[in-house]
Amino acid sequence: MAWTNHTIGRRAALAGTAGLAAGALLPPGIASGAPGGPLPAAPPGPTAGAAAASFANPVIWQDFADIDVIRVGSTYYLSASTMHYSPGAPVLRSYDLVNWEIAGHSVPVLDFGSKYDLNGGRGYVRGIWASSLAYRPSNRTFYWLGQIDFARTYIYTATAAEGPWTRHAMLGTAYYDAGLLVDDDDTMYVSYGNSTISVAQLSADGRSQVRSQQVFTTPSSVGTLEGSRFYKINGSYYIFLTRPANGQYILRSTSGPFGPYTMRQVLLNLPGPIPGGGVPHQGGLVRTQGGAWYYMAFVDAYPGGRMPALAPVTWTSDGWPALQLVNGAWGASYPAPAVPAPPRQVTPLTGVDTFDGTALKPRWEWNHNPDNGKWSVNNGLTLRTATVTDDLYWARNTLTHRIQGPTSTATVQLDHSAMLDGDRAGLALLRDSSAWIGLKRAGGTTRLVMVDGLAMDGNWNTTGKGTERASVNVQGGGRIWLRATADIRPGSSRPGTFSYSTDGVNFTRLGPAFTMGNDWRFFMGYRFALFNHATQALGGSVRVTRFELSTP
Repeated sequence: MAWTNHTIGRRAALAGTAGLAAGALLPPGIASGAPGGPLPAAPPGPTAGAAAASFANPVIWQDFADIDVIRVGSTYYLSASTMHYSPGAPVLRSYDLVNWEIAGHSVPVLDFGSKYDLNGGRGYVRGIWASSLAYRPSNRTFYWLGQIDFARTYIYTATAAEGPWTRHAMLGTAYYDAGLLVDDDDTMYVSYGNSTISVAQLSADGRSQVRSQQVFTTPSSVGTLEGSRFYKINGSYYIFLTRPANGQYILRSTSGPFGPYTMRQVLLNLPGPIPGGGVPHQGGLVRTQGGAWYYMAFVDAYPGGRMPALAPVTWTSDGWPALQLVNGAWGASYPAPAVPAPPRQVTPLTGVDTFDGTALKPRWEWNHNPDNGKWSVNNGLTLRTATVTDDLYWARNTLTHRIQGPTSTATVQLDHSAMLDGDRAGLALLRDSSAWIGLKRAGGTTRLVMVDGLAMDGNWNTTGKGTERASVNVQGGGRIWLRATADIRPGSSRPGTFSYSTDGVNFTRLGPAFTMGNDWRFFMGYRFALFNHATQALGGSVRVTRFELSTP
């Protein structure tokens, strides 16, 4: 997950083009479905009622990284990192491994210190890193486990993916890039570490550590291994590890969770399915109800972020996974998993939100923890100013939404009639280099502006608060439509553009195109963001009555 103590540069890793996958060069007929039992070498076609005959990669073109994926009965769940966004660690749900919805979040609030409240400090690029999701059949409970700030590990539990999730335990050891395994006898184990890989056994109640032992040291010829996922398959223990950001390896023990382990390469410098993107890596393995195996990885694809990609896996006769390639690369498409017809259609990751009801839908995450006294949902979203600042990166209650790739547009309908002098409100393309369209209130008048030049340095301190590039006076009424369009295909000069409307039908471009940054070091990709902050005094508000995320 993190790129500490690198022996190779990550950009060099992303530049690799020659592909090699374990098992790819085996003679025909050697591959089998899983250790100990033969299955077809290629995934079977879809059954009657399956959603589609094939699927395209990336299977989710939104920023969900450091993936863990599991199946509980006939339902699949996926967890991802979110760093400084709150709530953290989203849990996605699918019935076919292809179509996903956001069910909830494992970490309801980042209550790990005041910096996550933007109070005296900032938590950018900290918070929820690579973590693990598991299900414990004995008590029918989901477990999320992750370390925070390299200081300690937290465990949250819930009996349903939607929640409520509650803190179950805090452990004094920081299990870095951890994988959680619930063994056949209900014992819980954690694999973790960077290059030096260890395994810990937890107490029966999952609230303390019983023992921990180093089980593997990465050879210097391989470099860094991290991002553990821990499995028991047909009596053998497997630790699935990534070589950031261009390789995947697996360790196997036939002698128990504490080893000894032997290592095999799964992939290295494998061409990925997104033009201009990186090598698929990290993520996890999952088995369907019918016995087929799949690998869900992610692809570095900045400025958009890290996009999940899915590929079938078979097993060699001696018990090692083999990724199934298409012309020597991770396939741009594969036959759809053979699974029963879903019980219902999942909620799309795009579309309209009118903020009906009284709670935010799980597609939304705040930039740091919000001030819950300064926002509300009641058939519309009200954002009251929560911070007096001229720096958007310090402003609380900025609400974010992932961008859909390869290109998508966010349109918001906003009532600004309750803004006060000094207030700033609008729609941003938010990352360590940002721009926005929105309203500035001053001297009793309101102007619509396009601003770019918001920036942070490599320590995530603000270096630019923004430069106004264009403006128009707002005449009459308090309602306006704001629009941002983002091209997040991998590349160094992808544009974001802004426009506005006074009737919701006819839109006028405002300002120059904004060039989105694609440096990986912020990790999280660009997001659409709704904001409202004061520069003089609190008390103003805006109301968002409609948000739409659409694709061409």
